Amino acid sequence: MINRRTLLGGIASAATAVAAPHVARTQEVKHYRFAYDQPKPTGYGILGDIFANKLKELSKGTMLIDQYPGAQLGQEPQVLQLVKSGDIEFCISSSANAATVSPQAGVMSLHYLFRSEGHLIKAMADPKLSEACKAMISDSVQGARIIALSTLGLRNMYSKREIRKIEDIKGLKIRVQATPTEDTMFPAYGAQTVHMPFGSVYTSLQTGVVDVAENGVNVYLANKHYEVAPVLSMTEHEANNSFSWVSDKVWNSLSSEQKGWVQAAADEVNSNQPAKAVALEHESAVKLKSIGVKIVNDVDKSGFQKIADPYLDKMSADLGPHATKIKDLIRGIA
Repeated sequence: MINRRTLLGGIASAATAVAAPHVARTQEVKHYRFAYDQPKPTGYGILGDIFANKLKELSKGTMLIDQYPGAQLGQEPQVLQLVKSGDIEFCISSSANAATVSPQAGVMSLHYLFRSEGHLIKAMADPKLSEACKAMISDSVQGARIIALSTLGLRNMYSKREIRKIEDIKGLKIRVQATPTEDTMFPAYGAQTVHMPFGSVYTSLQTGVVDVAENGVNVYLANKHYEVAPVLSMTEHEANNSFSWVSDKVWNSLSSEQKGWVQAAADEVNSNQPAKAVALEHESAVKLKSIGVKIVNDVDKSGFQKIADPYLDKMSADLGPHATKIKDLIRGIA
């Protein structure tokens, strides 16, 4: 017969056995910081949610993403360095800011490389383009790697005045991203370029330090730049593309299974974020019109394109073989 002490001991052992896996699972849950410099209600927030939700699903809740939007952990160039050093796990950077650590990434900023929003969506979701960009970063950057491509749509110019044709920007001071592409193209159009952190754009437009800025429709709305530059001219001169990065320190600490989950979540971003981000651009335009912003849709782009087209081959060739391959892949997508 089983005495009372033996019975109680058996029950306790069984309870421990049942509880142990739960305890282990709890201990295995890890949180990862995901930083970006735009507010949450933007295409970056769409990206963050897609990635976080898919990674949580695949890892059964053991890998959780904590998003830090609005430059809480720093502006993109600084955050990118922190990811490279392993102090932040994940981040988003524009391809233009990626060019500060991998110059050939500047190819993604070439003007009129993308023919339309539809072309942009299709290109950014293309696995071959994703692999080509990963190879470019792998060859040139130490400490971090990219896992996904994304976009915030096409960039447009905004100011206190209308820009209907190329002649309208001659002599104007335009805030641009600090890349060779921008420093080549805007002067070619006859404008003066000014570099500054994104966080300084509002005040600079307000005070006249710059006459014009350029960005996506939703970024313009979310950061309230319409308050100081109430005319949005749809020049669609450049794509607002970005890379999602992971620190090598984190990547190398993951098991093969965990790496598979991270990449699968990133692939979900590649497949779904571009179309959602462009849809958000359209929603933002409707909202801007409702609050009185003037949107100039009938911009004559021919003058800009005539100057920009010869630079597509020249600048990609100057940047290097990865840039040329990426340019050719994008232009070859119907």
